[in-house]
Amino acid sequence: MKFWIIFGLCGQFLFFMRFLVQWIASEKKKKSVIPTSFWYFSLGGSLILLTYSIYRKDPVFILGQSLGFMIYARNLILIARHKEQQMIK
Repeated sequence: MKFWIIFGLCGQFLFFMRFLVQWIASEKKKKSVIPTSFWYFSLGGSLILLTYSIYRKDPVFILGQSLGFMIYARNLILIARHKEQQMIK
C-alpha cells in the first residue's frame, strides 16, 4: 500500500513540475509560454496517475487521466511534426 501512495505522489509531483516550468518560462519571456517540457511532465504525470487510478479502481480518475494522456501525447506529436516541417524549409 505504501508503494502506491508514493507512486501516486510521484505523479502529482510531475504535474506540479509542469506548472513550475511553465511559470518560469513565462516569467523569462514576460508573456504566457508553454514549453515542450510542460507536455512531457504532463504525459509522465498522467501515465503514473492513470496507473495509480487503475490500481485504485477509480473510474472517474481513470477516465480523466486517459483523456488527458491522449491530449498530452497529441500535443507532443504536433510539436514534433512542426519541428520536422521547420527543418525541411
